[in-house]
Amino acid sequence: MQLSIIIISWNTLKMTRECLETVFSGLSEVDAEVIVVDNASSDGSREMVEESFPEAVLIANSENRGFAAANNQAIEISKGEYVLLLNSDTLIHGDVLPKSVEYLEQNPDVGVMGCRVLNTDGSLQPTCSRFPTLINLMLQTSGLSKLRWPKFLDRYQMVNWNRDDERDVDVVTGCYMLVRRTAMEQVGLLDENFFFYGEETDWCKRFQDAGWNLRFAPVGVITHHGGGSVRKLNYKRDLMLTSATVKLHAKHYGLLGSFATWLVLLTFNATRAAYWSCASLLQRDAKSKERRNHFINVVLHHHRTWSTKKSVGI
Repeated sequence: MQLSIIIISWNTLKMTRECLETVFSGLSEVDAEVIVVDNASSDGSREMVEESFPEAVLIANSENRGFAAANNQAIEISKGEYVLLLNSDTLIHGDVLPKSVEYLEQNPDVGVMGCRVLNTDGSLQPTCSRFPTLINLMLQTSGLSKLRWPKFLDRYQMVNWNRDDERDVDVVTGCYMLVRRTAMEQVGLLDENFFFYGEETDWCKRFQDAGWNLRFAPVGVITHHGGGSVRKLNYKRDLMLTSATVKLHAKHYGLLGSFATWLVLLTFNATRAAYWSCASLLQRDAKSKERRNHFINVVLHHHRTWSTKKSVGI
């Protein structure tokens, strides 16, 4: 079998249905299997997959095990030479699936690859990036990364790159992450200490450390709506992201690196809370109050993100 496509679902019934429809229509002649892991959805997602897509392999969890653990469940039973981690809030377009498989077959040095990704409105989504080192995070949180010159300032997320040419990257974004099985067998599975966020970044670091190339290749496009499973988590999503980033630095850069990262992110959220608190007093509009409450909640609960063992769950 050439390809195993793994989709994790958690209360994204409509998006999961649309994603699966485009996946099966986009496979063409690729010998593939589709594995859906439902993380204890309460919106009927599991029943929808059973009834509408009987050709898919369904794993129905009794609890939300998180992104890494759910993907590992599917990887362990998968059979494909290549394994695609695909978000449930994505749409496959054209021949991106067969073209992606063809690309890895022609580039045996590449262990992980990603493709061009569009937002819901058709604009470019700046996926794939460099590793979120402390200096990259400082450039991002300070706002310096938004400056177009010098180019060094845009080194982290490379937003000024149109994603129209091949490029080696540090991190392939997990919404569409195609992995070579032989590379995966060398590196191992996703680290389940990451509940949500950070797991694919950690995995990419491990692939890179093992000598594999990680590549962005514009072989085709997908749409990624973004935030499907965590859209309603408000400030908790920021806490999960911060927690994962702190753990990521603890794992790869030690205690001092993780604490410095924790302080940088605390400073960022504290300054945003102060700014929006002032803005809400001056402007007295709903948006300012909403942003003020959001960042105040993040700061008040920021202590929960300090963990070098396991990232914060839902």
